[in-house]
Amino acid sequence: MRKEEVKKIVKDSYTKIAKGSGCSCCGAKKEQERIAQEIGYSKEDIGKFSEANLGLGCGNPVAMAEIKEGDVVLDLGSGAGFDCFLAVRRVGEIGKVIGVDMTEEMLKKAKTNAEKYGYKNVEFKLGEIENLPVENNSIDIIISNCVINLSPDKDKVFEESFRVLKTGGKMFVSDIVLLQELPEEIKNNKDLLSGCVAGALLKDNYISKMKKAGFEIEVLSEDKDISKKQYSNMPLESLKIKAVKK
Repeated sequence: MRKEEVKKIVKDSYTKIAKGSGCSCCGAKKEQERIAQEIGYSKEDIGKFSEANLGLGCGNPVAMAEIKEGDVVLDLGSGAGFDCFLAVRRVGEIGKVIGVDMTEEMLKKAKTNAEKYGYKNVEFKLGEIENLPVENNSIDIIISNCVINLSPDKDKVFEESFRVLKTGGKMFVSDIVLLQELPEEIKNNKDLLSGCVAGALLKDNYISKMKKAGFEIEVLSEDKDISKKQYSNMPLESLKIKAVKK
């Protein structure tokens, strides 16, 4: 499947989610809340930013990110803004959070939520994570939650992440990775492509690509239980990684 075709499938799917049409990885509000709790969000966070929680993640990157007051944080694939709003509380008034998403409807939803919550130091930009609309060496912390697996060019995502980070900057990723190869029919399944499975890499390949981009890698945790809870016992896990630009 060509890269542009993959992007269109993913973009169309997440446009429907933003509009409330639903998909395999989201449902009623209670289901979204259940998923968010299972992957590490508190009831308080879910309740405070309920409009921004679409139940789409596979972890809580903000919880593991070493965000300090005054930091500039970038969220790759920011969706309706849930992780951005959690990060805003950590950076304080002197810091800033930038969310990048390629889906116009998600961007519109995130901006509406930012206005509702009254946050002035969060900015949402339209763009692809393979070609970030962000200056070189301008970001302290990158977070990303179950998004990079959707990209058809993960090498470019990691190269771009390395480019925009300051020296000493850190990237905290929660993502779906495979523990064994999938059959071709699953790899070409459009629903599983937008559902974070068909485009996922083998774990070792994922880590190798991050290292190739220049990062020093530390695996923080691996959640294999997510497979039976959300992915019908497929051979995958949610991998939590800290990557440092030295």
